[in-house]
Amino acid sequence: MSGGPPVRAEASWPEPGDGAPPPVPGFVHSDFSPLVAAVAERCLSRAYGQRPAPDGGRTAVVLVTADGDRDSAAHVRRTVAAGGRPGPLFFFQSVPNSVAGHVAARWGLGGPVVCLAPTGDPRRDGAAEADLLLHDGDADAVLLVLIEQAPDDGGARDRARAVAVLLGGGDRP
Repeated sequence: MSGGPPVRAEASWPEPGDGAPPPVPGFVHSDFSPLVAAVAERCLSRAYGQRPAPDGGRTAVVLVTADGDRDSAAHVRRTVAAGGRPGPLFFFQSVPNSVAGHVAARWGLGGPVVCLAPTGDPRRDGAAEADLLLHDGDADAVLLVLIEQAPDDGGARDRARAVAVLLGGGDRP
């Protein structure tokens, strides 16, 4: 991200040796939220070592996803179409900022939580939002998380990918 805020740490999921992301209490059925939590944990651990983030009080979270939690949405659609009732956790986890808030709470991040559906390149759109938060003084650092689940084609479960980047911190010009 040349010309933007400095990159303090970066992580991906999967990286070599990764299996499924660990489950997250309160999130069911889909790997969307566990994947967001796992990649954020990896990135923040690389920057800080352990929780909580010592400078997290003004760290924002920006979650960028074009389609959100596709697996949960498809499950709810099938359940309703068959005359069933989705469980209450599906209502909670259907909002992507639920998992962003979970990450913020675990790491003591007290800045804004923003979820974006990109209109162009997801990384560029997310970096622009992060730069705006930093420039306007709403945050001193931004955890940018980009995630997409591929359409369910009946194939392997490793079809979701995520990247987390910790931006900013330190002195700004």
